[in-house]
Amino acid sequence: QVQLVESGGGLVQTGASLRLSCAASGRTFTTFTMGWFRQAPGKEREFVASISRSGSSTDYADSLKGRFTISRDTAKNTVYLHMSNLIPEDTAVYYCAADTSGHFYSALTHRVLYGYDYWGQGTQVTVSS
Repeated sequence: QVQLVESGGGLVQTGASLRLSCAASGRTFTTFTMGWFRQAPGKEREFVASISRSGSSTDYADSLKGRFTISRDTAKNTVYLHMSNLIPEDTAVYYCAADTSGHFYSALTHRVLYGYDYWGQGTQVTVSS
């Protein structure tokens, strides 16, 4: 069993930055591909970013490239999402996800929900105008 706990969300103004954290426990973190998704009110959950087990490969939603950065700290069993120049359209619940299958990292596979088998409870990010 794997537990994922997100933190770092909050209410910020347009142009601000936030760093979300996702702490993983229960199994060997270095074997997980990790991802971030978000879900705005009334919308489907959408892909934000993913990072390979080693951290050497990353992928981002096209609309978020340049503003969001995903990283991981193996020593802390934690994956991060640094968000900058936030806009109201970034308002959503942000979810951390883990693929514990051990399969080879594929940007395409890890852009979809079924590429992951564990999910966190989410953290709210609200950006005011």
